[in-house]
Amino acid sequence: MDRLFMIIRLAKNDFKSRYAASLFGIMWAFIHPIVTILVFWFVFQAGFKSNPVDDAPYILWFVVAYVPWIYFNDMMNFGVNALADYSYLVKKVKFNVEYLPFIRILSSLFVHLFFILFIFFMFFYYKNPVSSYCIQCLYYSFALTVFTGGAVLVLSALSVFFRDVSQIVLLVLQIGFWATPIFWNINDIDNKEILKILKLNPLQYIVTGYRESFIYEVAFWDKPLDTLYFWVSTLIICILGYWIFKRLRPHFADEL
Repeated sequence: MDRLFMIIRLAKNDFKSRYAASLFGIMWAFIHPIVTILVFWFVFQAGFKSNPVDDAPYILWFVVAYVPWIYFNDMMNFGVNALADYSYLVKKVKFNVEYLPFIRILSSLFVHLFFILFIFFMFFYYKNPVSSYCIQCLYYSFALTVFTGGAVLVLSALSVFFRDVSQIVLLVLQIGFWATPIFWNINDIDNKEILKILKLNPLQYIVTGYRESFIYEVAFWDKPLDTLYFWVSTLIICILGYWIFKRLRPHFADEL
């Protein structure tokens, strides 16, 4: 229990320190995503006058998929540099460095919880009702956290030895945003071969799950094959991440 409180305390401090030198402080963690949402709203709904998607206003259809992407993007961007940013803790013999990537993940979770509430605000503003299926967003948030936790373990360990890892992650995230059905509908893909490739992306399961929770009212147990594929992939990544992190851990202090 003491370790849990320590991780939470370090996560709070990490969250505050990200924007400590700026005038608006932690407000920037919320301003950037909100501005992006407003830009998409203006471009697609006010500008292009996009039609509702399956009877839902386009902006709502977009936001419920974009919110988990914000969370994933933050976890990856901040998590990959966790060991380098906390090098003074890595060099402490008694400190469990395995905590550091998860401290970054937990600090990103604070913002994510705010944007889950933001989704409800958007639905209230547009007078769109939400059903009990929306509770599933907590399951999908947990699933995304576990999946990303395994990936961050691998990447944070490798970034100690290969500093280009963080730049590669940025590039992959840029490509991943367009390859994930956030602003486009995966059901519009007619080519079955391309559809199979797109569905290999574990993030597809998450963003589709958020839409199914808030808009389509589909339970995650109603798609057992997709759920099984996601969790098998997640388990493999977590095991691989732990193994790589454990093998490289003795060399962290020397490299940092």
